[in-house]
Amino acid sequence: MKRYAYAWLTGLFFLVSIAGHWTFGWFAFVDEQQALHQAPTLTPYLVEMGRDTFENWQSEFLQLIWQVVGLAYFLYVGSPSSKENDDRSEAKLDVLIRLQAGEKAEDIIADIDRRYLRTGGHSKPHGRTDANLASGHE
Repeated sequence: MKRYAYAWLTGLFFLVSIAGHWTFGWFAFVDEQQALHQAPTLTPYLVEMGRDTFENWQSEFLQLIWQVVGLAYFLYVGSPSSKENDDRSEAKLDVLIRLQAGEKAEDIIADIDRRYLRTGGHSKPHGRTDANLASGHE
């Protein structure tokens, strides 16, 4: 639950907002039909609300998704800031440490990896821990 809290909250916000949108849309539809002296029926309401909902999604949701997800993806795979370049830099630094430190190189690299939470080739964000700060290593 905690690991996916953002997704759960986003889903909850979505459900509450869509339910509110359709509920208040029904009240507005009933008022409109009564002003026209017609009985409100479900089919015209569903068509109208479906149209309005998809119109909003096209103009807001899809645009935002493309900007956030699409640009983040392209940043990751092709940007000078992407992890691909970080991996290349990490590999170069590991080679330089090995060349300079000799037998102590693996211990030095392991210590750096442990301090900066590097696992599987990637550092985790904000790898500095309280222990690192207390020991003077940043």
